Amino acid sequence: MNESISPTNRISCCEPEKPMQKPGKPVYLKWEDWKRPLFSLVLLLGAIPLEIAAGEYFFYGWIRLIWYVLAYLPVAFPVLSRAWDLIWKGEVFTEFFLMGIATLGAFAIGEYPEAVAVMLFYAVGELFQEAAVKKAKGNIQALLDMRPDQVAVWREGKLHAVAPEQVNPGEVVRYKAGERVALDGLLQGEGGLFNTAALTGESLPRAIRPEEEVLAGMVILDRVVDIRVTKPFQESAIARILKLVQGASARKAKTEQFIRKFAKVYTPMVTYLALALVVVPWFFVPEYDFSTWLYRALVFLVISCPCALVISIPLGYFGGIGAASKNGILFKGSNFLDLMAKVNTVVMDKTGTLTKGIFEVVKTVTTGGSDDESWKSMAATLEQSSLHPVARSIVAHVSSGPMENLPEVTEQLELAGMGISGKVGHQTVLVGNHPWMQQHHVGGVNDTVDPGTSTIHVAINGIHQGYFLIADTLKADAKTAITDMKRWGVQEFFILSGDRQEVTDSVAKELGIPQAFGGLLPEQKADKLTSIQSEPGRIVAFVGDGINDAPVLALADIGIAMGGLGSDAAIETADVVIQTDQPSKIAKAIQISRFTRKVVWQNILLAFGVKLTVLILGASGMASMWEAVFADVGVALLAILNAVRIQYR
Repeated sequence: MNESISPTNRISCCEPEKPMQKPGKPVYLKWEDWKRPLFSLVLLLGAIPLEIAAGEYFFYGWIRLIWYVLAYLPVAFPVLSRAWDLIWKGEVFTEFFLMGIATLGAFAIGEYPEAVAVMLFYAVGELFQEAAVKKAKGNIQALLDMRPDQVAVWREGKLHAVAPEQVNPGEVVRYKAGERVALDGLLQGEGGLFNTAALTGESLPRAIRPEEEVLAGMVILDRVVDIRVTKPFQESAIARILKLVQGASARKAKTEQFIRKFAKVYTPMVTYLALALVVVPWFFVPEYDFSTWLYRALVFLVISCPCALVISIPLGYFGGIGAASKNGILFKGSNFLDLMAKVNTVVMDKTGTLTKGIFEVVKTVTTGGSDDESWKSMAATLEQSSLHPVARSIVAHVSSGPMENLPEVTEQLELAGMGISGKVGHQTVLVGNHPWMQQHHVGGVNDTVDPGTSTIHVAINGIHQGYFLIADTLKADAKTAITDMKRWGVQEFFILSGDRQEVTDSVAKELGIPQAFGGLLPEQKADKLTSIQSEPGRIVAFVGDGINDAPVLALADIGIAMGGLGSDAAIETADVVIQTDQPSKIAKAIQISRFTRKVVWQNILLAFGVKLTVLILGASGMASMWEAVFADVGVALLAILNAVRIQYR
């Protein structure tokens, strides 16, 4: 990239870019969809005065039949053609078949208005069902709509407009204020303000500093920025979200699976019962009238249509997944949504889950017998080449104040979990924990540790100079998360951490969690979780973010990964991903799942209760086709409207 080109010239030299298309407000019900039902409604309403005023003059016989056929066909044709197509495929007993038989039978016995009304209301119900499904998919479709078609990438000193899929890691992409980031990368140059709502649900913009990560789906708000791409488009945050959420529909909840299986048995069963309702009374009823019993059978068929269950229950679960994704929570299937509603025990990792995972120096103590604090600068100089989070916290702390110009570091040696050593000029510097100091025979080192902190000692030429007290601070909403989870039915909490027991206990005490286990290796975490799960009646969710949490996430009844900063292994293994890294979202996930389950069971009881009542009335001749319409279409609409409520949680 040619750095001599000014920012202004860089923009002007770019090839013509395709302007960003801002998605418009989605339309769930279109005028074209209503033409057929409105035409049928006008003819049906127009027939009422004709029946009253002209029934004896000309509105009878073939004229009356043709009028109602014209009213019937616009709404019936799509249903009948769909039924025919499914019959050819071997699927005879469907709701389309039931509605077709019921309405054609009504025509056969001369009940024209009722036949038209049943099919009209059914068609209107289908439109509302379709609109509700589109609304449920709206949050996920918004992710698809917001992917930019092209990005401006720097190549040979010029900006070229290319598809995101054609950009390679390491290349630099430019975005103007208001544009949406298409690929994950590191921010170059100055910092910027980004809208992260599409990924995290956060309403407030996030300030991102140079060399910090920017994720696909974020929107730059305040200026032109350059971002160095770190991942190909297929592995970007937004692509990962889409893959997770789109795959969710393939994993059905047990309730949803049962209803689908039930409908396959239920539909042919009620068809044969309706047939029996016509035939059997001929043997037992003295004054048997075929039209009367056929009418009752047709009413029976309309009532028994299972569309209220078949549509509203999957819609409820899909609405729950959509509501969760809007809040930055990704369920990998409705089965996990169902299971989350039953969780009564939550086990959590500490670092990166309850705490920020960003270490800070909270105190420094000089023990070298003088006021000379140059040891801090020497420690920071030695730590500059280390990638360990503790090393970075020391460098950040010391570099915030005056830092001496010290010689280059030589003979550097770092031992994971212990410390680092090296020569700064002619002086040997050691930075590390108490065992590291003991290993190098440094005297005067006190191993006492303040609760909740880690002690990093510094020695120069074998003499202890002082130490840093380093702490990992709690996330802002960690306490709220515990309180909210208790309110939503979680009874027990555990912390399993690889950190020292005293540090783990300090965090647990601050959060009011009585059971905390520290110093655990990954396999020990797995053993401890298995022990927790062995208690009868426990449904256990484990929350973690690191690669070492992947085995435990797989073992738990439901695994929850912190997806913003979490490892790819944890995210892939987990059943639920929290995009915002906020522990309070765990409570939100439980709330949405419990509400979804509640609505689904409300719909099941509503549908079965009303249908059973009207079925009995219809078979005994006490319910007409109009009651059947309510039992079918009316109940379906009520169930759909009830399910739509989930999307606003």
